[in-house]
Amino acid sequence: MAIGCFAVSPQIQAVSPPPDGCYPGFTTAEGCDALNSLTTGVGNTGVGWRSLFFNSSASFNTAVGAGALILNNGDSNTGIGAVALLLNTTGNNNTAVGTDAMVYNDIGSSNTAVGAFALTSNTEGSNNNALGANALRNHLSGSFNNAVGSFSLNSDQTGSFNNALGDAALQNNIIGSNNTAVGDLALQNSTGDYNTALGAGSGTDPGIGSNNVYIGDPGFGGDTNVISIGGIAASGTPYENTYIGGIYGASVNTNTALPVYVDTDGHLGTNPVNAFGKKVRVRGPQRSQSQAMRGEFQKQQTRITELENTVARLAATVKEQAAQIQKVSAQLEATRPAPQVVANP
Repeated sequence: MAIGCFAVSPQIQAVSPPPDGCYPGFTTAEGCDALNSLTTGVGNTGVGWRSLFFNSSASFNTAVGAGALILNNGDSNTGIGAVALLLNTTGNNNTAVGTDAMVYNDIGSSNTAVGAFALTSNTEGSNNNALGANALRNHLSGSFNNAVGSFSLNSDQTGSFNNALGDAALQNNIIGSNNTAVGDLALQNSTGDYNTALGAGSGTDPGIGSNNVYIGDPGFGGDTNVISIGGIAASGTPYENTYIGGIYGASVNTNTALPVYVDTDGHLGTNPVNAFGKKVRVRGPQRSQSQAMRGEFQKQQTRITELENTVARLAATVKEQAAQIQKVSAQLEATRPAPQVVANP
């Protein structure tokens, strides 16, 4: 049996002077009055002037920065930056990184704010994510919002289920919910609900309403229940060609198909109207005519089918009769007497 002996090298030794701030319960406190009120909480780290000052029984919090989490008594919060999560009291599972990040949060939980002034005004909203300076800055109580980009959802206060990806995306939304904006300035001025915009500058018209979809299009004042794909180019340069797959060569039910019209604005529809919005007649089959033509076509198809069936029956009858004639001919041939030879005297 081998026995190994190890000696500590004289060059390896504890730092001197030894670190301070090591307290029971896996607690670290460094800074004036950091973790001043701690009683039973464990696993807390407070670094900075009065960081986690009023924390008593809450656990697993980390505060780095002057005044960070100063009023906190919730669990599993992380505040990094001067006055980050300053006013948090019982909110749990929040992460704030940046000066004034989530500074007014009180009871909101499961929020993430990364960036100076991100989610600054949030008090009770939960499950919000803000990444970027001033993202969701004025948000108060809505939940399940995602803002990525400087000033994204900046003015939002009570909206929920919004997604903003891009600088200033959904910037001026206040109470609207269920909106999705992808691209810098997308839906920047939108205040409605259920709007979707894809592309820089899409859906930026301040007069749009709700339930609209914009792709590379800023929209038009008064839009509601509109789908607009490049009708007005967000870039300012008009589009010249349109390509859409899955149309050419595809089958269409003639019983329900209608002609599609397009005007100079790129507006598509099946009912042409005049400048006053009244339906107009156009050359070519109208809907009633089209239906009559389809009815006549179906009648012709029925007649053709009936004729084909009649011909098939006649062919079968002829074939049967031919077989019977051949059978009779064979019988007659069998009963015919054999020829006789007569001898001359």
